[in-house]
Amino acid sequence: MNTRHKIIDCAQALSLAAELRGRGSAVKVVSGYFDVLVPDHVRRLRQIADRSHKLFVFVLDLPSPLLATRARAELVAALAMVDYVVPVAEQGVEQLLGSFGASEIIREESADLRRSERLSQHVKRRHQP
Repeated sequence: MNTRHKIIDCAQALSLAAELRGRGSAVKVVSGYFDVLVPDHVRRLRQIADRSHKLFVFVLDLPSPLLATRARAELVAALAMVDYVVPVAEQGVEQLLGSFGASEIIREESADLRRSERLSQHVKRRHQP
C-alpha cells in the first residue's frame, strides 16, 4: 500500500469521519507536531491505537519546524497503527476538532514540544567536545 494515500485534507477527513460514524465505527483523533518523528511518538501512538477505532492523526503546523508539514505527514502515515493523516493549520485545528465528532481526542502538542526539546538537548550533548 502506498502510505501517502492515508494523507487526506480536512474536508475529506470530515466526510470520511461522518461516513465511518454512520456505519457504526468509532473514530479517535490524535493531534501533534511530529517534528521530528521519534520512538516516543511511535510508542504513544501504539498505546492509543485500538483496532475498534479508526485512528486519525492531525499533523499541525509549527512556526519553525525542522521538517515541512508534508514530510511529517508522510512519516506518520508510514506507521501501521495510523489509519489517516490530516495536515492541519494550527489556527484551524480547534474548529476541525469541534466538528469532527470523534469518540476520543488526544492532544499531543505539549508532549511533542517536550520531545523536541529532549532531542535537541541530546544532540547538543553529543556534539560537545
